[in-house]
Amino acid sequence: MTTEDTMMNPAIESLMGQTGSKFSLVTLSARRAREINSYFNQLGDGLGNMVPPQVSSTARKPLSISFEEIASGKIQLVAKTIEEVLAENEAAVAAEKQAELDAMQDSATEQPAE
Repeated sequence: MTTEDTMMNPAIESLMGQTGSKFSLVTLSARRAREINSYFNQLGDGLGNMVPPQVSSTARKPLSISFEEIASGKIQLVAKTIEEVLAENEAAVAAEKQAELDAMQDSATEQPAE
């Protein structure tokens, strides 16, 4: 088996086996790269909310690190059904409406300063 010399390491062909399509690969790697970028940005704040990179890498760019994570099998694509996505969206809309109602009730109960 011969390997072609490419600019990208790991090669896209090897990553395609992990996700199944280029679109899924792009989506997964971009989301993970944003998470890695957020992790590096919040390091000084001491928040610790984000998941750190899961592989030791010499790469400095979040997208390259996310590709390495996908290639090593540390990050995997979890497909959702349309029904799951719609249910999540409906729950988010309901929570937003409830927050607006709560804010309106709080402002109605406050008495103006005289």
